[in-house]
Amino acid sequence: MKELQIIQSKIYEIRGQKVMIDRDLAEMYGVETRALNQAVKRNGERFPEDFMFQLTNEEVENWKSQIVISNSIKMGMRRNPYVFTELGVAMLSSVLNSKTAIQINMGIMRAFVAIRQMIAENSPLNRLSTLERNFNELKQDLEEIFADYNDINEDTRAQIEAINTTLAELQARPSTKPRRPVGFIKPKE
Repeated sequence: MKELQIIQSKIYEIRGQKVMIDRDLAEMYGVETRALNQAVKRNGERFPEDFMFQLTNEEVENWKSQIVISNSIKMGMRRNPYVFTELGVAMLSSVLNSKTAIQINMGIMRAFVAIRQMIAENSPLNRLSTLERNFNELKQDLEEIFADYNDINEDTRAQIEAINTTLAELQARPSTKPRRPVGFIKPKE
């Protein structure tokens, strides 16, 4: 579990995608960053832009701020790092082709899945549908309770009407605006 948390801490959001930096992957695989990038370049056809891309200078600065490192520090980088999407990380295991790479890859894939599940569970639409379901159940319970009674007092009638009004508002409300993703968004040119 701790290994999963370590991996999750090395997943960043860049260009609206969850990615991992080449140097972090190389460290996990136990190879030099240079060796990892050479293996990728030798198999370039396996890494289209939706699998891997190189960061721009502005993205590097933003990434450094995400990991709370002073932007003036070069961090031993001669060039901007490459980042790998979930698909790119999956492809790395076939390029590196070692038992360590395969084991590390499985852990990374689990981390990506765990992050995706956390995002899905905490989405506003999921919470809204749960709230709507609870309202429907409450309404149904009240209707069942009072179905046998012809004599419903004004307070109960007002409560049922309030529940119906709230339910109608929830159903009529347009879906909430999607939240802006955290991280760098490339400016339109």
